[in-house]
Amino acid sequence: MNVKLVAARTAILVLAFGMFVCAWAEKPFLDLVGNVPVGEVTQTAPVTVPYITWGGDVATFYANGGLATAPGSIFKAQGLNLKLTAGDDFVQQVRDYLAGKTPFLRGTFHMIGLASDVIGADPRTKGVCILQMTWSAGDHMVVRPDIKTVRDLKGKAVALQQGGPHVGMLDDVLKTGQLTWDDIQVVWTRDLNGTPDSPPEVFRARTDVAACFAITPDMMGLTGGLQNTGTGAEGTVKGARVLVSTAEMSRSIADVYVCRKDFYDRNKDLIVKFVAGYLKACEELVDLKKQYESKGSPRYVDVLRLTQSIYGEKVIPTPEVDAHGLISDCTFVGYPGNVAFFTQKDNLSGFDAFQKSALDLAVGRGYAKNRAGLLPSGLDYSAPAFTSYLTKIEGARGERFEAEAVAKEIEELSAGGALDDRTIVAFTINFDANQTSFSADRYGSEYQRIVELTNKYGNAVIAIRGHADPTKTLYELVKAGMVKGVLKRSGAAGAYAYSLNGKPFDLSRTGDVVKMVETGSFDGVAEHNARETMQAALNLSLKRAEAVRDSVIEYAKAKGVQFDKSQIQPVGVGIREPFIAKPSNMEEAATNMRVEFRLLRIQAEAATKSDFDF
Repeated sequence: MNVKLVAARTAILVLAFGMFVCAWAEKPFLDLVGNVPVGEVTQTAPVTVPYITWGGDVATFYANGGLATAPGSIFKAQGLNLKLTAGDDFVQQVRDYLAGKTPFLRGTFHMIGLASDVIGADPRTKGVCILQMTWSAGDHMVVRPDIKTVRDLKGKAVALQQGGPHVGMLDDVLKTGQLTWDDIQVVWTRDLNGTPDSPPEVFRARTDVAACFAITPDMMGLTGGLQNTGTGAEGTVKGARVLVSTAEMSRSIADVYVCRKDFYDRNKDLIVKFVAGYLKACEELVDLKKQYESKGSPRYVDVLRLTQSIYGEKVIPTPEVDAHGLISDCTFVGYPGNVAFFTQKDNLSGFDAFQKSALDLAVGRGYAKNRAGLLPSGLDYSAPAFTSYLTKIEGARGERFEAEAVAKEIEELSAGGALDDRTIVAFTINFDANQTSFSADRYGSEYQRIVELTNKYGNAVIAIRGHADPTKTLYELVKAGMVKGVLKRSGAAGAYAYSLNGKPFDLSRTGDVVKMVETGSFDGVAEHNARETMQAALNLSLKRAEAVRDSVIEYAKAKGVQFDKSQIQPVGVGIREPFIAKPSNMEEAATNMRVEFRLLRIQAEAATKSDFDF
């Protein structure tokens, strides 16, 4: 993601609601649109098609050969005649859609969901979602040092621009931490960036604001980088860091095209050609991009220059940097992604899931009064119009992460004390003494949460960390130390004080205990082997973590949910991180017998594939 890039969502968020935005914070979308009589779509040559400022729309430009359908273009070969028009003012898009000036809406699923009851009030304008274009990235939640995980947002103020994709992103973030909108205080701003009334600037000015949403350039300005923490130098905010990013939460923002139901019914053949042509353009554009990045591509440079000519030099100062960055900041899902989105049963990132999420948000927060919803595409993806025309139709998702690279990074984060800084959310389950198996009957709700998190956060991993109680190790340590004479004990039972080689030794300082055991301070007493006991606890904790991983995989399989097992990494922690370092009874010891789940942001180098990497 390029710092110089005028971020992918800037124009959408700043212009989408125009001068109306300052008055709109959780008000009905109808209040913005006003009373627009529904008109018929009479213009079919050319058909007006809106676009917005986003990398996914570059494929539309490429397919059309420009704003007007050009000879030799993909859409021209399909027999289409289209006129592409700027649609960053989404309110005006909806007005034009209702009036019949265009049969299409272009936006994110949640943006269109906010307008769902407006467009669904008349059967003619009921929306049919005909195409998923991309998954988006480049959006971030920046937090202050006291926000360690998503759960810490409870009771805190979050700066958020009114309207636009970040509303849906915040909704997903809150669900991650099992929080609701009522658990936080939203500080609404008019603008996305560049003014005092924008989330990044409110975050700078008000220390009571614990978090804000920012696009990539502003995130860089606040933190210094996606994996960095602000130092206070060079304009950064001291302690500010990214807690959640769509770089990891890769299935939060879906870009789509929606068509009026009346136009769809009368012009099904046109819709099929439009969708197939767009998907063909995606195939060619992705190939050209790969060629450009490996050995150069004049044709791709032409696409970049076309993008600059359409968006203008203010948005795209340089084609090779900014237009390329715009394209690189999204994932084209192509034909395989559309098949999965619209037809895959129980797809947690599919149409039905997004429909529910968007309507819950729209109605729950007062943007819509009715759950009008959209209709799924209804296209026959097995038809020759797709299968005989497209070449990349087998792009099923594979395992995304290299297990050894993930394990190494988690180990380094743990050893360096940086694991908390990469944790988005964490939760635990407990087990009984001597328990080695884990069933969905007991842990089903936690397993379901893991499945949902790995799906939404397609570029993050969950570390399954097995923990053990230190009581037995402490017992063997004390016995061995006293037999050897290196450990002295004084005081009464329940309040013992210890000294090791004449110096105070606190059994509740787990780090010191582990270090002394590892360095051999208590070796040599066969019947009380603290080192062996501690190692056995570590081995058992890893086996438990592996057992939980296997149980989660079986749970997902039984549910029929597609699950990338490379996203979960079992880790043995042993006795190193007890909740209660020196338990005094079985109840306290039981709190240490746990398996912990941490949703982690990891370095991109550990990822080997992306969604539908065709």
